[in-house]
Amino acid sequence: MDSFAPTERTTLKRLPKRGAFDHETVYSILDEAFICHVGFSNDGQPFVIPTSFGRIDDLLYIHGSAASRMLRTLEGEVPVCITVTLIDGLVLARSAFHHSINYRSVVILGSAARVSDEEEKLRALRAISDHIIAGRWDDVRGPNEAELKATLVLRVPLREVSAKIRTGPPVDDDEDMSLQVWAGELPLRIVSGEPVADPQLPSEIEVPSYAAGYKRGCKV
Repeated sequence: MDSFAPTERTTLKRLPKRGAFDHETVYSILDEAFICHVGFSNDGQPFVIPTSFGRIDDLLYIHGSAASRMLRTLEGEVPVCITVTLIDGLVLARSAFHHSINYRSVVILGSAARVSDEEEKLRALRAISDHIIAGRWDDVRGPNEAELKATLVLRVPLREVSAKIRTGPPVDDDEDMSLQVWAGELPLRIVSGEPVADPQLPSEIEVPSYAAGYKRGCKV
């Protein structure tokens, strides 16, 4: 299948025309976002924690300290809601009521499971690294046995998933269209600056191409 099947929980109740369920749209949003927010409940207390992530096909991976309360709670396969959001611009309307934001977002519902297989764990950690900056994993020292033991990796299958997207100009009421107020879109995007070397880095080590020419975008 090329799309996620809508469920009662993922079907958009408001502005359903902004919804999307196809894999291409969902994966492109996930692959461009740096941070996901993980929502779960522990002893009746809701938490929403931001963290980095990586994707391999239809699996989302998150990681952290083996002592992490979030990860230790989630490995018990409790219900989880993971969201990502990309901000594409500010939408300035003629009225305060119709101001908005152009965005792309994904909501993932399901549960997480611990990754115990060492080969999958390393693949997941590489995916998380490459998700941030592709090519870096091959240059650096990989995790040693102690570091792997201290790291907990969880996988979340991408099954119950939906995207929601807003694009375009403001939608003002007809009676406000004659107001002499500027209206339109203010595009926003992430742009990297010049790389700044570690002060202790030997001067002969050059900036790698993936850092010097860094550009955020989707996976190829």
